Amino acid sequence: MSFNLSEKNDTIVALATPQGVGAIAVIRLSGPEAISLCNSVFKGKNLETQDSHTIHFGTIRDGEKIIDEVLVSLFIAPKSFTKENVVEISTHGSSYIVNQVIKLFIRKGARPAKPGEFTQRAFINGQFDLAQAEAVADLIHSDSEASHQAALNQMRGGFSGEIQQLREKLIHFASMIELELDFVEEDVEFASRDDLRVLIEKLLRVIEQLIASFDLGNVIKNGVPTVIAGKPNAGKSTLLNALLNEEKAIVSEIAGTTRDFIEDEINIGGVIFRFIDTAGLRETTDTIEAIGVSRTQEKMKTASLILYLFDLTDTDMVEINRDVNKLENLGVPFLKVGNKIDKANAQLISDLKEKHPDSLFISAGQKENLDDLKNKILELVNLDKFKTGNTIVTNIRHYDSLVKTRQSLLDVLNGLDIEITNDFLAMDIRRSLHYLGEITGEITTDDLLANIFSKFCIGK
Repeated sequence: MSFNLSEKNDTIVALATPQGVGAIAVIRLSGPEAISLCNSVFKGKNLETQDSHTIHFGTIRDGEKIIDEVLVSLFIAPKSFTKENVVEISTHGSSYIVNQVIKLFIRKGARPAKPGEFTQRAFINGQFDLAQAEAVADLIHSDSEASHQAALNQMRGGFSGEIQQLREKLIHFASMIELELDFVEEDVEFASRDDLRVLIEKLLRVIEQLIASFDLGNVIKNGVPTVIAGKPNAGKSTLLNALLNEEKAIVSEIAGTTRDFIEDEINIGGVIFRFIDTAGLRETTDTIEAIGVSRTQEKMKTASLILYLFDLTDTDMVEINRDVNKLENLGVPFLKVGNKIDKANAQLISDLKEKHPDSLFISAGQKENLDDLKNKILELVNLDKFKTGNTIVTNIRHYDSLVKTRQSLLDVLNGLDIEITNDFLAMDIRRSLHYLGEITGEITTDDLLANIFSKFCIGK
């Protein structure tokens, strides 16, 4: 999707509510002719003489033909989402009615909105910056308390404000150093190199914190990939079914029933976990099962968390110690979970408590101690930083720009160390400003905007 100046003066129209039959549907228009265009097909009050943020009852008519009784909401520029004239028409939720109304507006001179074009206009017109615009899409797609809160914080400018403060401090020093270039023969220093070093080091600390927050932000936005691993018949599928509270996976006494992985999402404490039930880990001559075991091992390497499940009625300490050593070598956080505690050998429980005191004991079949397991899982996702209101990076584009900013700032420090000339120093500072500006949209391209807003739904 592209956006050019000629299109900026168009009046656009789209369905703002989901497609399909419902109680009501909302059709949105935005642009200089939104109110007058709607007024030309509206039978009721004269919309062009009404105040902003008012609602009016009447009918939408195609000539003398009544299409529907509607409520029309007026938002007069600049007091609207797009900072343009905006009209929102609430109709009955018939797809026939919606299509008739939208086609009527198109015949009257509006054009269909492109994906994300309402939000793009809000950005172009200065309603908010690019990071906040992206947060609108994240907010729409949030499916947990944590992802909703992260998107809301970003949309309200928390992340943007922090980035903007960094840029303003750096811009001051950049301007002073570039001013020195005009007085090179006088050998005048307007910007203290010591003060610049202090600022760069401070900026680097903030940038490092933002970069480090991405791991948590990615978890909040996309969910925690969690692999349930263990040997056949440890109860992995039973545990998945118990956590989901439905019969998602096939449960059988026959070893090797799960040949491939089964995946589903569970909301625990406001965080989405993507649980993956895998094929049992064991040596096998069955070709299909062997492929499943191989895929399990690959899934374990890319997981954020592994639940190592072992059968308390059919496992000894030697086997548990061997498996724990293998998991420790993977470098992925894991929980040791003993299953079938209702049938367990008391001596094995005692040995585990002594040698692996962090073990959890559950019964997936009887749904015993599952809340303890969920609490422990949640502990491993460190939400303390998020809950204290710290800025969290959830967007891969922002993360990439921050990494590039960090490298540019390190180049500035290196330049100070080796006493490079002002023109090269200014170049490194400008590059840092460029990457920071990419995040909030001070620096942007048509291709970047097209890529970002094309991922929005039509009507937003």
